[in-house]
Amino acid sequence: MNNILLWVLLLFTSNAIAMGEDDPLLTMLKIDQLEMTDMGDSNNAAWEAQAWFGQDLNKLWFKTEGEYVDGNVEEAEIQLLYSKAIAPYWDAQIGWRHDIKPKPNRDWFVLGVHGLAPYFFETDMALFVGKSGIVGLRSEFEYELMLTQKWILTPELEANFFSKNDQNMALGSGLSDVSVGLRLRYEIKREFAPYIGIEWSKRFGETADFARVEGEHTADIKWVAGIRLWF
Repeated sequence: MNNILLWVLLLFTSNAIAMGEDDPLLTMLKIDQLEMTDMGDSNNAAWEAQAWFGQDLNKLWFKTEGEYVDGNVEEAEIQLLYSKAIAPYWDAQIGWRHDIKPKPNRDWFVLGVHGLAPYFFETDMALFVGKSGIVGLRSEFEYELMLTQKWILTPELEANFFSKNDQNMALGSGLSDVSVGLRLRYEIKREFAPYIGIEWSKRFGETADFARVEGEHTADIKWVAGIRLWF
């Protein structure tokens, strides 16, 4: 996987040089979710963020997301991707993903697309190829409903699929899990917006069976409150 990481960096660098000085380097840091979940004594938290730098057609992306539960980081991943514009509002992405938690650590080859579907649904779909030939598919969709110039309601959907069982990671083949969220934010300014919301998640199939063996719930509903910001 280190070879994949080096290849991503070389691919971005060579394309950036080829574009020349007429296409300046741009940067973006966006924290989509930085939130407290299940507000109360547990003070659980979650994050989802992304950053990129590059030019109009070629960018280097960094993504991270995870959860903090009962005083410990329960889930955490990072991605490093080379992104190339392939159509208006659409980028193809290729690169590397590393799962820091849960243990054991995992590395994945990533191939995906990111952009705006018809009716302005923000879409992020990625294929992950991991150890022993396991393949995962993650589909994420988000829509922003403008209630006023300041209040925005955002429904979100994420679904994960896997090609086969992986008992070490407690993952089952087929549809593994689905989460549906609804967040209402108030944009104090475009770059800074507190929000509240609710999120429902459920595990399916063998993934749900693995959870039951570990004494975990297969479905969960939680209230969230956080901030969204970008630079």
